[in-house]
Amino acid sequence: MAAGPAPPPHRGEGPAPLLIACALGIERFALRGGDFGAAAGPVTVLRTGMGPQAAERAVTRALAESGGHAAGTAVIATGFCAGLAPGMHPGDLVVADETRDGAGATPCTGTAVLADALTRPARAGPGRAVHTGPLVGSGHVVRGAERARLHATGAIAVDMESAATLRTAVAAGAGPVAAVRVIVDAPEHELVRIGTLRGGISAFRVLRTVLPAFFAWHRSSLLPGGELDGHAAPSDHPGRDVSLRPEGGQAS
Repeated sequence: MAAGPAPPPHRGEGPAPLLIACALGIERFALRGGDFGAAAGPVTVLRTGMGPQAAERAVTRALAESGGHAAGTAVIATGFCAGLAPGMHPGDLVVADETRDGAGATPCTGTAVLADALTRPARAGPGRAVHTGPLVGSGHVVRGAERARLHATGAIAVDMESAATLRTAVAAGAGPVAAVRVIVDAPEHELVRIGTLRGGISAFRVLRTVLPAFFAWHRSSLLPGGELDGHAAPSDHPGRDVSLRPEGGQAS
C-alpha cells in the first residue's frame, strides 16, 4: 500500500527540524564536512547503519526522541546508491520521486525543488548529471541481471535504506520526506571492477556538495502554503537565522 500524503508544513513554535539519514560512517563524514550556516532549523545527521531493518530502528528511535516534534520534522534519506539505467556514471545524482520496497511506495515531496537546486552545483564538474525517478529498496547489493530486472520495473536506482527510512518517517507522522542519492556504481561501472575506487572518490566528493540543496528544499517547505512541488524557493530567501551544529546518532 502506498504511503499517504505528507503532513502539512511545520507550524509549531521554534525552527522546524531537519533529519538527514544515511547508513555509513563515510557518508556521515562527507555530510558533516559541509556548511550548515544556511540551514532553516536544527539539523541532525543520523547514521542508521546498513540495511532496511537498521534504518527502521534508527529513524523510529530518532523521531521518538524528538520530544513530540516528529510531525514537524522534514526527513531526507541520502548516501550512496547503485544506478540501474545504462549511461549512468559514478558521481551522478539521483532525486527520487518515490521510494519503493516490498511494503509499498512512498511519494517524495519537492522533487523539482531538489533537482533544480542540485543541478547548479552539479554543473561544476564534468560528467555529473541529476536523474529523477523511482528509487527501489533492496536488502542486499544488486548486480548484473538483477539490476536489469529492477530497471525493467521503472526504477532508476537502488539502495538498501531509503525506502525503509521514508516509510518509517511517514508512519511516525514526519514530513515532508525526500531521498537524494549519489551513484557509486552503475551498469557499466559495477563495484567488482577496477574503477571502483575512483568511482567511490567521485561519489564522496559529490555527497559533500549536497547540503545547500537540502537546506533550500527545507526552506521551501516553510514558505506560506508549504507548496514544494514545482515551487522552488527564491534564491535569496533567507530562511531562519539559526545557530546550530550537526548532531549524530547511530543504531546499535
